[in-house]
Amino acid sequence: MSQIYHVITSHRTNYPKPIQLTQGQTVLLGRMDDDPEGWKNWRYCYTIDRTMEGWVPEQIIQKNGAEGIITEDYCANELNVNEGDIVELFRELNDWGWCRRNEEEEMGWIPMRNLGLGT
Repeated sequence: MSQIYHVITSHRTNYPKPIQLTQGQTVLLGRMDDDPEGWKNWRYCYTIDRTMEGWVPEQIIQKNGAEGIITEDYCANELNVNEGDIVELFRELNDWGWCRRNEEEEMGWIPMRNLGLGT
């Protein structure tokens, strides 16, 4: 079930080419997030052919040495939003929310700390 939130702090992506993965796909495992912002349970991954790379939640990776198998379809797209925007939250994972801006088709991740419960 989705929930409505309003954006209390704007967000802009730093990753214009997000990694997109399908269930069963093998990835090369990189480092865990050690950013001072404190994002926990995010691992940097690369596709086997190294054409795509990005942050992937640990919960959807079945690790096998230096590689991992993705357990569900995943896209790392971050949604650019402005303060005051209304978004619909579909999933929360590792302090990020998978959202859609009100009445638009594009979906993406937004840090939960940038969102306030809608009215």
